[in-house]
Amino acid sequence: MIFRKLADVGLIGAMTACAGEEEAGSGEVFRESLTACVHALIAFAASQGFTGNLFHAFLTERLVNDENAFSLACEGLRGKEADKTLSPSLRAAALADLEQIAAWYAFDWAAFGVRAQIPALAHIVDFRQETENSQSYSHSVRDAIAALSLALAAAKDAEAMLELLKDFFLRWGVGNLGLHKAFRVTEDAAGAGIVPVRNIRHVQLKDLVGYEDAKHALTENTEAFLAGRGANNCLLYGDAGTGKSSSIMAITNMYFAKGLRVIELYKHQAHLLHAVIDQIKNRNYRFIVYMDDLSFEDFETDYKYLKAVIEGGLEMRPENVLIYATSNRRHLIRESFRDKPDILDDDLHRGDTVQEKLSLAYRFGRTIYFGSPGKTEFEEIVLELAKRAGLKTDEKTLLAEASRFEMRHGGRSGRTAAQLVEYLKGITE
Repeated sequence: MIFRKLADVGLIGAMTACAGEEEAGSGEVFRESLTACVHALIAFAASQGFTGNLFHAFLTERLVNDENAFSLACEGLRGKEADKTLSPSLRAAALADLEQIAAWYAFDWAAFGVRAQIPALAHIVDFRQETENSQSYSHSVRDAIAALSLALAAAKDAEAMLELLKDFFLRWGVGNLGLHKAFRVTEDAAGAGIVPVRNIRHVQLKDLVGYEDAKHALTENTEAFLAGRGANNCLLYGDAGTGKSSSIMAITNMYFAKGLRVIELYKHQAHLLHAVIDQIKNRNYRFIVYMDDLSFEDFETDYKYLKAVIEGGLEMRPENVLIYATSNRRHLIRESFRDKPDILDDDLHRGDTVQEKLSLAYRFGRTIYFGSPGKTEFEEIVLELAKRAGLKTDEKTLLAEASRFEMRHGGRSGRTAAQLVEYLKGITE
């Protein structure tokens, strides 16, 4: 079976088993089992924002997360202009499974509930709720799954269902890597795990006031990467609070629909980088491994893992992976006065030591600078953010408050301006 894992899902297995044993409907265990399934479906709908036929929604959500030979083959055709047909053997195997799955969609749970005298089943065929927020998916993905659920239930046969699923996988992909835009890395006894970030801030590049040259350089490199043209690893460096991390979040949101996925890796996880790349190198998406606030002290040696992966190791970095890092340091590794050539110490090859410290930064082919704004730029940022927030404070008072605020809160930066606006909203609303 192509979709063999679906039958192993407890909820689907329990309900389809009960549907096939209608004569057992008078048994107490039978009733309790189905009632428990109803409660589980309602909990699923409440957490994921689904309405309507909850059994269909749950079944569809499992289908689009099932990484199998069929779904992965469809994913592999994403973005290709050439023939997007599947092999006859794979189609035949998928169709055989979909014949059975079609029967699951066609089953009338409301009528079954009447016959089995289980009124709770009526709640799952036309479920309504006040909110449609999802704890796992973005609104666009959740809506796409809901639309697919309705289409699969209305499909005339297994062939039509196959085409619907194929179209979904071509557009959105499959499983965690297809349906989510951002991820973090975990480590356990089994090795490195890639886990979706369920709630990413929906920031856009236009929300970052100023820094037009930096934003252009970032999008230019990222769009070249997505198009399969020449693109470089990127180092976003500069002063704190100037929008480096926000820019990465912005491109995560901006290019999700074009196949971009972002995996956040902390510097103490650098040794996991090879394992992460092994898991993503054959998937038909473009991955940015994102390392925030990247810098190393003299005694830290984890940067050597990065050097080998970024450039210089025996294994070539896959063409669908780039590394983007943010840092307050241009050269990433702490330097001291003793590294200067006119300071004598016991290092006989001081030049080699300096080159070693600079070698990591040099492996980023694109460096993008985010500097602290000058007084005029800072005031422009404050005025623009205040306007967006709808503050009624007059300009003279606002700029006077901005001058006092930046002296007390770490100097001029976009972050300081945003904090000022939040402060003023709190005391004026």
